[in-house]
Amino acid sequence: MNIGILTGGGDVPGLNPCIKAVVNRAIDEGHTVQGIRRGWGGLLNYNADNQADAKNWIIPLDKHAVRTVDRTGGTFLHTSRTNPSKVKASEIPLFLREPDWHPSDTDIRDFTPHVLKNLELLGIDVLIPIGGDDTLSYAHRLHTEAFPVVAIPKTMDNDVYGTDYCIGFSTAITRSINFIHNLRTSIGSHERIGIIELFGRNSGETSLISAYLADVDRAIISEVPFDPEKLAKLIMKDKTQNPSNYAIMTISEGATMIGGKIIEYGQADAFGHKKLGGIGAITGDALKKITGESIIYQQVAYLMRSGAPDSIDLMVGFNFANMAMDLIQEQHFGQMVALQDGKYTNVPANILAEGIKRVDIDELYDVEAYRPKVRHVNQKPMFLY
Repeated sequence: MNIGILTGGGDVPGLNPCIKAVVNRAIDEGHTVQGIRRGWGGLLNYNADNQADAKNWIIPLDKHAVRTVDRTGGTFLHTSRTNPSKVKASEIPLFLREPDWHPSDTDIRDFTPHVLKNLELLGIDVLIPIGGDDTLSYAHRLHTEAFPVVAIPKTMDNDVYGTDYCIGFSTAITRSINFIHNLRTSIGSHERIGIIELFGRNSGETSLISAYLADVDRAIISEVPFDPEKLAKLIMKDKTQNPSNYAIMTISEGATMIGGKIIEYGQADAFGHKKLGGIGAITGDALKKITGESIIYQQVAYLMRSGAPDSIDLMVGFNFANMAMDLIQEQHFGQMVALQDGKYTNVPANILAEGIKRVDIDELYDVEAYRPKVRHVNQKPMFLY
């Protein structure tokens, strides 16, 4: 078979090892592999009539091409947030623009027929998309169009429904813990309140687990709106009880104050998401106004998803790849590989539309104290979800 593979959405450590494992196994079993560059953008922008430009979007992959890629983070195939079913006029490739095209046109175009045509022209028999909710939602669209797909979940937010674990989460948590502990030196030296803002749009799992493992004083998560006055009292109590006279907290980028709104900016992407960030700074200003204390605010942001993967993301990346190849060998398409209750498995790709993965507030979060509440872990998965 001729296997296509792509990565979409945000980059995370573990993508390159996953790609390498797919390619190595595929070659050993007599298949060929085509790397689709820049996520779904590769299939939108590929023009079969312009082969000089083809290498910008499609590249053949063999063992030599992937020999060393597992040692680095990110994705060497590159990525995008393109959604071929929702393309703005300004994002339509030149060769697909109609004679009356105008950049101010507000119509949203669905280029799925073009994507399917390109898959046929490229001779791709099955597609392995690696991504989060958004990327995999379009994979499910292709599945409904009867194109063979086997999906692999990745996102540092760990919020893809149907799996307990997504590639990139462990490394993001490890990075966050290291940065939190490093920041203690400055926060403690100046006897201040430290606010560490972490990625996490709709799920506060990165804030919760990082706070739990780094043993910070308070953790604000996306799922629970918070009262700044209440938070100020709690964090000042933490500060005065600390022999070094400082306090530290984490906060999800998607967190909100009670009655407030998510802090968004910029243009919405093809999946309807604007950029997030800044709630930590706003919270810092509020705490400074209430307490009079000086604040150290730090967005960890892209540092969470940078650099080489840790051993868990290496292992999960390799294993998810082998599971995907197993499904391809069995011609069991329309599936997503997953981890559930600590065991590798696969689930129907349409599971993405069946629910939303969020922090289990009752089990893992103290709503009154704004901190992790992990007491009983017997029979829980390793990552508690």
